[in-house]
Amino acid sequence: MIVLLATLLLAQPEHPSSPAAEQAAETAHAEKIAEHEESIADHIFHHVQDQTVVPLGFWAGNRYVRLDITKHVINMWIAAGILLIVVGLAARKRALVPKGGYNLLESFVMFVRDEISVKNIGHHADLYTPYLCSAFFFILFMNLSGLLPIPAYGGFPGISTATGNISVTVVLALFTFVLTQIAGMRSQGAVGYWAHMVPSGVPVWLYPIMLPVEILGLFTKPFALTVRLFANMVAGHIVIFFLIALTVLISVWVAPVSVAFALGIFMLELFVALVQAYVFTMLSAVFIGMTQHAH
Repeated sequence: MIVLLATLLLAQPEHPSSPAAEQAAETAHAEKIAEHEESIADHIFHHVQDQTVVPLGFWAGNRYVRLDITKHVINMWIAAGILLIVVGLAARKRALVPKGGYNLLESFVMFVRDEISVKNIGHHADLYTPYLCSAFFFILFMNLSGLLPIPAYGGFPGISTATGNISVTVVLALFTFVLTQIAGMRSQGAVGYWAHMVPSGVPVWLYPIMLPVEILGLFTKPFALTVRLFANMVAGHIVIFFLIALTVLISVWVAPVSVAFALGIFMLELFVALVQAYVFTMLSAVFIGMTQHAH
């Protein structure tokens, strides 16, 4: 975009004309470019944002509660369906020496158990490994299914990654938050967990400072989980569509370059889908592990 504007500013007219005519032509050209850019930006964010596919709801007293089926809800259904099918088919072929899909599935489960759960939680890791595996696979399949090339058709607005919706990442983070508090009270006792929120040995006069800081720390952890997953998934999709839009904004001659870059970012998104599932699961395990012992 900077190159385009610089080219417009530096270009000289081929035939002499009056300053007023030149200014009017430049103004009209700038307005046309701005309108074109706005339409491209609207199209990009229209794809990333959630949209209603089937409007649903019910009246609760005088208030109408909306339970619309949106494209992000469909993405979650697709992810859950694929996950159940993959796990179901792989688990049917269990054997002493794992092979094929079951071998791959077992490798992921053992990685989550041994490298994430046990190393960060410790002796009680088995209690929380099922949740960590569920979170890892569900987020991974949501990220991957959101990259499927399912375009908009008719009244169907297409599909995009549900983890690019902050409401979805908030709910996922809240699951970790609630489980973290339960894990702390299970390990230290309901009273002991909250009594040891401020580290032992802290002078009494520091309690008015330390207690609000520790309480704030309880909520910054799920906030970090929410924003990290949401921002990474949205940013990747915006970059891909913006690179494709460069063919319209600048020239069709840059199409091979922009499409090549978009393909590279798409391949990187496949890797990011795995990394973000891993990071969310790792941080969840770290937060649970921090509650297993008093300060």
